[in-house]
Amino acid sequence: MVNLPEKPVQAVFVIPPRVHLLDITGPAHVFYEAADYGANLKLHFCNIYTHQSSIQSSSSLFLSNLVDYNDLELTPNDLVFVPGLESSLLMDDEFLASSRAFQYWLKRQHDKGVKICSVCTGAFILAEAGLLDNKEYTTHWKFIDRFQNRFPKALLKKNRLFVKACNIYTSAGVSSGIDLSLYLLEEMFGSGFAVKIAKEIVVYTRRTEHDPQLSAFMQYRNHIDERIHTVQDLLAQSLDKKLSIGYLAEQVFMSPRNLTRLFRKTTQTSIGDYLNKLRAERSAQMLADGYTMQAITQSCGLKSTNQLRSIMKSATIVAR
Repeated sequence: MVNLPEKPVQAVFVIPPRVHLLDITGPAHVFYEAADYGANLKLHFCNIYTHQSSIQSSSSLFLSNLVDYNDLELTPNDLVFVPGLESSLLMDDEFLASSRAFQYWLKRQHDKGVKICSVCTGAFILAEAGLLDNKEYTTHWKFIDRFQNRFPKALLKKNRLFVKACNIYTSAGVSSGIDLSLYLLEEMFGSGFAVKIAKEIVVYTRRTEHDPQLSAFMQYRNHIDERIHTVQDLLAQSLDKKLSIGYLAEQVFMSPRNLTRLFRKTTQTSIGDYLNKLRAERSAQMLADGYTMQAITQSCGLKSTNQLRSIMKSATIVAR
């Protein structure tokens, strides 16, 4: 079951001129399916110009009935998607100046705690609004040099599917917008729900070796056994605790022996190996964020830093 907030989460999809259709329709469809599955979501589509209610995409298709972004009252539970657009506009001073009011609005939403998300070159608009100064980001590989030259204060993460920096999420382009959308659903409604949506749209966890944010926490989830999803959720959400097989089995009304057997049959890995993969990924992320080995050890529910190093080594992660 989905945990339904009292007020619907508002997902705002911005439609700039010459928008890349897949950048906006991919994430929008993910959230549409999520709402269809019971998530308490409300979708809005707005232009960056308040005086226009329709816009022509880069592939000449028109999108209409767009709302005025000033009419939207957003909260920290809500999110805004800014998609990529035709590259000729990215360095066009006239376009950038004409979208300044929207940039100010976007910054105000960020200051309120609203999640700000970009797909592909949508990161340019975030950067123009000053949202990426001294923050990690990613964008389409083809525009990296242009981006770095224009926004030297932004901190590039190369070869990343998407990057999360506080309440700002940037993704590399097109299909990565779908991956980012699934990750956001996972944050809001849990891994099991995100996997259901991924299965519905026939997209199974898109990962790269350079993207640690999804690999373990969404891996081994391409199944439909709710009992195993529940156990995986418990493990992922309680890495700082030592949960016994007996306790996990009780939560899904099974015997420890049957749970052990079914988990391996369903996921093709053991509970212990799965847990260590989660710990290894959490460790890598915390290490990159500057946490000490002792703090990481406690966060992963381990007894010693030596045990942590052993897990990280087995996952080919080198601790410095």
